[in-house]
Amino acid sequence: MSDTHLPRFGVALPAALRDGLVSAGVERVLHLGDHVGAEVPALFESIAPYDAVAGNNDGEALVARFGRRRVVGVDGVRIGMTHGDLGDGDTTPQRALRTFGPDEVEVVLFGHSHAPHLEWLADGRLLLNPGSPTDKRRQPRYSWALLEVDGGTVTAELRYFDDRSI
Repeated sequence: MSDTHLPRFGVALPAALRDGLVSAGVERVLHLGDHVGAEVPALFESIAPYDAVAGNNDGEALVARFGRRRVVGVDGVRIGMTHGDLGDGDTTPQRALRTFGPDEVEVVLFGHSHAPHLEWLADGRLLLNPGSPTDKRRQPRYSWALLEVDGGTVTAELRYFDDRSI
């Protein structure tokens, strides 16, 4: 999950997102920043355990709680989380990738651009931006991503929806 920008785009999660997370049986929600409102983590924590990083639009309390960079382990896979606005690089994917050393993580998750991106790199790492479930900007649809880790094997899928109503 990334770039929810609530309450600008509502006071609750879009029904399609909430229903999608529940029907997928998510066991953990990873948010890649730009929650914006301090109440946003609780919306996801009501669905599943929650890990996050703060984005460039998040206030001091969210930055203090989550930091701007994080590595979490899931079933033996190291997942790097960053918003994607900091660091070296001309593009958001470049900045996100350079946030972590080449041997530090197997998966790099990022947000910031609101543009869904799923790419398997030549070195076997996954570079993934779920887009935004509330602010699609120039994208045709709202989006989030489902990441599955099983026995060290990673699969990922971008999920899309059209209606952000709650």
